[in-house]
Amino acid sequence: MDQTDSRLKKMDWVAYALSVVVILLVVLMRQPDKFNFGVDFSWLPAFYSSLNALVAVFLMFGLYFIKRKEIAKHKAMMISAMVLSTLFLLCYVLYHATTPETKYCGEGSIRYFYFILLISHIILAGVILPFILLTFNRGILMQIARHKKFARWVFPLWFYVAITGPVVYLMLRPCYNH
Repeated sequence: MDQTDSRLKKMDWVAYALSVVVILLVVLMRQPDKFNFGVDFSWLPAFYSSLNALVAVFLMFGLYFIKRKEIAKHKAMMISAMVLSTLFLLCYVLYHATTPETKYCGEGSIRYFYFILLISHIILAGVILPFILLTFNRGILMQIARHKKFARWVFPLWFYVAITGPVVYLMLRPCYNH
């Protein structure tokens, strides 16, 4: 096993471990007992939804640059998307661990659309996380063929999650009590 394969194996192990930790955090933050730090975090949904929208923008620029074979710019966009996704996740967990859940207040057929969008967003966000990390690992280590193989199907799913998050927020926004 060469040094790159050894590094990839370690990085992939970290990706799997982080994915499990994130899923556990998401499950734990859904508990009825919330942490109370004495701070109002009601501004966080708008902030982390904006981060998610920016992730989608960086993903599109990343796609644009890789199609033009501008590897350094592609790499910068993907690293930016990863950093913003990490910040999003931290803010999302902080908000949901400290704030009661907001129930959707829409009625009629829009309610069904909201829940279909929300459920698809949540499921894909949970499923795609380890694959985003595995794809990123292969890109960082310049394992281009393996990176491309993953990215062809990971990219559209990550993009869907990055777009639907802000859409869900905008649909839920009138339901917040602030």
